[in-house]
Amino acid sequence: MISIGIDLGGTNIKSAVVDREKGLLSTYSIPTNAKDGPEAVLDRIAESISRAASDAPGKPVGAGIGSPGIISLDRTTVSNPPNLAGWDVINVNKEIKKRTGFEAIVENDANLMALGSSRYGAGRKLDSLIMLTLGTGVGGGIIYHRELYRGVTGGAAELGHVIIDFDGLESNSAAKGGIEAYIGQRFLIRNALPVIRQHPDNPLTRFLDDPDELEPKHLSREADKGNELAIRILADAGRMLGYAIVNYIHILDIRNIIVSGGVAKAGDWILEPARKAALERLMPPFREGFEIRYETLGNDAALLGAGSLAFEYL
Repeated sequence: MISIGIDLGGTNIKSAVVDREKGLLSTYSIPTNAKDGPEAVLDRIAESISRAASDAPGKPVGAGIGSPGIISLDRTTVSNPPNLAGWDVINVNKEIKKRTGFEAIVENDANLMALGSSRYGAGRKLDSLIMLTLGTGVGGGIIYHRELYRGVTGGAAELGHVIIDFDGLESNSAAKGGIEAYIGQRFLIRNALPVIRQHPDNPLTRFLDDPDELEPKHLSREADKGNELAIRILADAGRMLGYAIVNYIHILDIRNIIVSGGVAKAGDWILEPARKAALERLMPPFREGFEIRYETLGNDAALLGAGSLAFEYL
């Protein structure tokens, strides 16, 4: 069985031919051209689907689409996605079927990371898991008994906005003090810069003239060299992540945490402090079976999740 997976981003649209048993057969990427408006973006999605379908070794069952924004409970409509100019409320299923003839089903992009991990990645042997996407911001997805948990309206798992300090730092959210303000890439770097300025002899000060160049990978490289300041910056962010994980586990009783995204590539410099902080504050019954692991599929998990969505619902 074959499907098409789409990952709709503000910069690029990634597409893939997905085989239910083998996973990804081929992948493609084209610019989103978001500045040209929603009709142009829909045309680009349709172009991606048609291109993938032409290379597929059989007729696809349809297309699964991962999108930012608010997704309707029936998975047809996307509302107000960030970074897509002029997009209000659009029935993507209707528009894609009109353009390509294929049925399309839409889901939150972080949810599809969780689904892809569950079906093909680090979570494939797990009954239930919590996915955390640690990128520019923080996204999340919940798999419960092998199915996506979506909540009452489809908006569940906004895990980046769980508040760990009610009077804490701000991010792009009304949830002041949410975990995104500490572990999301742009905010982790924002928090690191004042600390770096206090240590003028540290190698990290080379980024102060152009702070936009500093990324978590630079911190982890310095940590690998034994740079104590880089180790402390990453550990502080990891500790805050651990506190958020305590809340997730106490609420959901799911002890398997899978992380992905650019910040997660810092590996154990962040994940070990997160594990330690979580174990210190988890109630004893919730410590058994607790584990944090890294999803090696990267962004391919979202494409695989999109393809899986099409298999399961179209």
